Amino acid sequence: MSERALHPDTLAVHLGLEPDGVTGAIAPPIHLSTTFERAADGSYPLGYVYSRSANPTRDALERALALLHGAPAAAVFASGSAAASAVFRSLPAGSHVVVPRDMYHGVRVLLREVLAPAGLRLSEVDQRDLGAIEAALGERTRLVWIETPSNPMLHVTDVEGVVALARRHADRLLAAGALTPDERVLVALDATWTPPTWADPVALGVDLAVHATTKYLAGHSDVLGGAVIEARPSEAFARVRALQQVEGAVPSPFECWLTLRGLRTLPHRLRAQAANAGAVARFLAQHPAVAAVHYPGLTEHPGSEVAARQMRAAGGMLAFQLAGGEVAAMRVAAAVRLWRRGTSLGGVESLIEHRASVEPEGTATPRDLLRLSLGIEHADDLIDDLAQALERGAQA
Repeated sequence: MSERALHPDTLAVHLGLEPDGVTGAIAPPIHLSTTFERAADGSYPLGYVYSRSANPTRDALERALALLHGAPAAAVFASGSAAASAVFRSLPAGSHVVVPRDMYHGVRVLLREVLAPAGLRLSEVDQRDLGAIEAALGERTRLVWIETPSNPMLHVTDVEGVVALARRHADRLLAAGALTPDERVLVALDATWTPPTWADPVALGVDLAVHATTKYLAGHSDVLGGAVIEARPSEAFARVRALQQVEGAVPSPFECWLTLRGLRTLPHRLRAQAANAGAVARFLAQHPAVAAVHYPGLTEHPGSEVAARQMRAAGGMLAFQLAGGEVAAMRVAAAVRLWRRGTSLGGVESLIEHRASVEPEGTATPRDLLRLSLGIEHADDLIDDLAQALERGAQA
């Protein structure tokens, strides 16, 4: 049976974790060396020169991520932000990109404050509206960046619809001579909130998928990392790889090893997290202190049908707004006992966060909104803690 034919539960356990050829160790070694010995003739017969360009532990993680996605290749970075930056900076000079209006604030800051001043042209649109995306496409558009479900409002974008728009626009540009046969209008998906097995970016047709491996893939809130997955072979990925190797924004061997270890339990963690998110969302949707729940697994969510079509599960993230406004939201966050108040997501512990407080001044995130990252605790305990926090928040 080939590796690609195996069930994701089995792949996650075994990818990149072959027994060590020297000792037979089941747990793979961590190759900490930054440099590797030349042969007497000056060659490198084992293929490794210097760890900025390649390292055996990093190679193992990249192989595992590529095979887990059913993709040709992957390049890992020191953080999700570094991975995203490499994608944007791989574009030709003067390129125009279309990004979502509701998106992770760290990428928005990167775009507005670093890349736009350096010449990248930027359009922010409501990507729930394919017409708005199409209207934003121009002669210099070289990338549409999708984030779905979006952070923090959980807007859902039709990925296959965007891919079709990008392909048609590329055909028009090619016919007009504004695009060479070697160029594309790329579609990149921030897949941090939709790791395997919740979604399949290769099947959805995107060119690149980007992860903050810090989150679900590593899964234990103890390692930073990012990855760019080559969903379809392209020159764009070759440029991403070149940036990775030349600039050296790479994770250390230990961070790669920790991420590999996290991958082994990924499918099991995701099942528990999605189940918990659904249970908590249903509880919140019926609570009188809650004004709105944002979770695509609820049938009343405006993106539920699209999410059901392109996701195998509705995910482990949700947000809700309090009827009592920002004051009530802050009181509820302060009153939890089991949930941890913290930024980030995707770990085994459940987190609650008043999102607007950690975003830049002028953020569009509602002040009455709390964002939840579901862990793997028992759903009854999580709901009981939210129930008492909501009661105390209403009484204060």
